Amino acid sequence: MQYQVGQLFSVAEASKNETGGGEGIEVGQYTHKIYHLKSKVPGFVKMIAPEGALVFHEKAWNAYPYCRTNDFMIKIETWHKPDTGALENVHDLDPTTWKTVEVVHIDIADRSQVESADYKPNEDPEIFHSEKTGRGPLGPDWKKELLAKPDAPRMCAYKLVTVKFKWWGLQTKIENFIHKQEKRIFTNFHRQLFCWIDSWVELTMADIRRMEEQTQRELEEVRGALWSEARIASSIAFAPTHPWPTSSFPAVQIMKRYL
Repeated sequence: MQYQVGQLFSVAEASKNETGGGEGIEVGQYTHKIYHLKSKVPGFVKMIAPEGALVFHEKAWNAYPYCRTNDFMIKIETWHKPDTGALENVHDLDPTTWKTVEVVHIDIADRSQVESADYKPNEDPEIFHSEKTGRGPLGPDWKKELLAKPDAPRMCAYKLVTVKFKWWGLQTKIENFIHKQEKRIFTNFHRQLFCWIDSWVELTMADIRRMEEQTQRELEEVRGALWSEARIASSIAFAPTHPWPTSSFPAVQIMKRYL
């Protein structure tokens, strides 16, 4: 329950932090997210994407400790286990599929896994010390030290990321971009979750639901104000000269597993 509270608190906080210019992630009771990604994708994608193509609806099933999210493009399945990441094939994939999975280990205390533009000293587990719980800072051997304390709390998020595309000619670029961004999001999110512990460790689930509702209202107000401004300038429009690829193009699917 402690990790679940921290997870939901951090989702609400991260949704605000990832929102710039009214774009980002809109959270609704943690079951429905609307991704506004126009300013988040490479320029070559924006050039060919028709109006509205970079707004994605994602429905999430959160039956903690198992979570599953999926939309037309990305499926993320997560098992939360009270260990340090030693389990194999926790999603119970068949042997043939499991052989195609690339396992990527994420260490929240490893600063080398954080992009320089994302680094914040106050969100660094190697520096942070919790006043309320006494946890942190995390040294290079924090996992070994944790294993030596059987009663100490621990949690590993096993994430299976499946990416499907029907965008002919863009598969490789989009695949690489999305997997890079997913790893970035997973890394930053869990570093934040750990370093924000003093803000959420005493909260109840009722507190979290109220916070989610407030966060959604704030984001709607920001986007509503920006939408009104955008309508004023809407007399100048750009119509792409190349049609959006149809569903008849071949689909590409890759899977990665993040620990």
